[in-house]
Amino acid sequence: MESTLFKNAALLDPQRGELLETRDVLVEDGLVKEVADRPLQSAAARVIDLKGKTLMPGLIDLHVHVVAVQLNLSQQVHMPNVLVTLRSVPIMRGMLRRGFTTVRDAGGANAPHKQAIESGLAVGPRMFVAGRALSPTGGHGDMRARSDYIGASAPCGCCVRVGALSRVADGIDEVRKAAREELQMGADHLKIMASGGVASPTDPVGAFGFAEDEVRAIVDEARARHTYVMAHAYTAESIARVVRCGVRTIEHGNLIDAPTAQLMAEAGTYVVPTLVTYDALATEGAQYGLAEESVAKIEDVREAGKRSLEIYRDAGVKMGFGSDLLGPSQRLQSNEFLIRADVLGAAAAIRSATVIGAEVLGLPEKLGCIAPGAWADMIVVDGNPLRDIACLTGQGERIPLVMKGGKIEFDELGR
Repeated sequence: MESTLFKNAALLDPQRGELLETRDVLVEDGLVKEVADRPLQSAAARVIDLKGKTLMPGLIDLHVHVVAVQLNLSQQVHMPNVLVTLRSVPIMRGMLRRGFTTVRDAGGANAPHKQAIESGLAVGPRMFVAGRALSPTGGHGDMRARSDYIGASAPCGCCVRVGALSRVADGIDEVRKAAREELQMGADHLKIMASGGVASPTDPVGAFGFAEDEVRAIVDEARARHTYVMAHAYTAESIARVVRCGVRTIEHGNLIDAPTAQLMAEAGTYVVPTLVTYDALATEGAQYGLAEESVAKIEDVREAGKRSLEIYRDAGVKMGFGSDLLGPSQRLQSNEFLIRADVLGAAAAIRSATVIGAEVLGLPEKLGCIAPGAWADMIVVDGNPLRDIACLTGQGERIPLVMKGGKIEFDELGR
């Protein structure tokens, strides 16, 4: 494993929201070996003089879909497996190039995607995957169009379609089996649909997903494997139902109210807003094939999402960074920083994509920080993101170096 010594870095500490001038950082065997405010030496390490550029932890996106290769997800279900897989490869690479060294896939990706990256077959971020999200019939993950009968066209548990981000299960026995199957196939955590949504064809946003006894059964299965459940939910009532059932993270959560946010804070439940996706769907959705019924639902949640940030902040709910983009809109991933910073400030936006992301993943000493013993996931930035968060946006133009696990994945410092 290569060793690297970064010298003269301006070290961004996301926990304190400070930029620490003139720090040296030594990386050995994929870990941060030492951080010092004095010159470090290493005969074996490659020395990179950052000359005051910002060095910060790699970014964490807690809500991505690397196999969402187009906006119309109901059509994507029927795409050939090989085509979806190959189209996901540049999506993963793009995330890493933008500085996201870790992502949590919220439905679609499974163990083979992780294996492809870990083996070097594909270039991409460190991944934590949900397998296919679990949905009740008629829920957000049921992509079947309305008809005068319910056909068997939805992917079944025994025939995996790579383009399917979700699967349908009803009743306690079925959801337990579905949960166990996703875990057996390599899911790191489970995802459920706890309310209606935008991209699905037949469920209003305010609809509930699973019954509470079904949610508890899925949470039980996750806990039996020492993991957790993330829940797609928009309305305050749908959020409160699953928080009481033991769900760990609420995804989106646009239509929250103050009492429900307080309930989340008391339960220690995290929220992962994904505001950039609504801007993308509103401006590009129809152009890239999003169904009309989905386009019509966007405005119901778009503006409420920005107000929700203040509600969560005031209640003390910890907010992780999420993007939830689909197809060609994935390039807009880092624009979530602009939306967050406008309401919460740059330091809080950065903390959501580092410190809080690491907490959600249960790895606060390994991710989201640059400290001895942490995994050497870090990025070099031209500029100070605490003052100008726009330097984290785009396609990595102001991020000349990306390191993951001690390996330099992208290096344009010499250009």
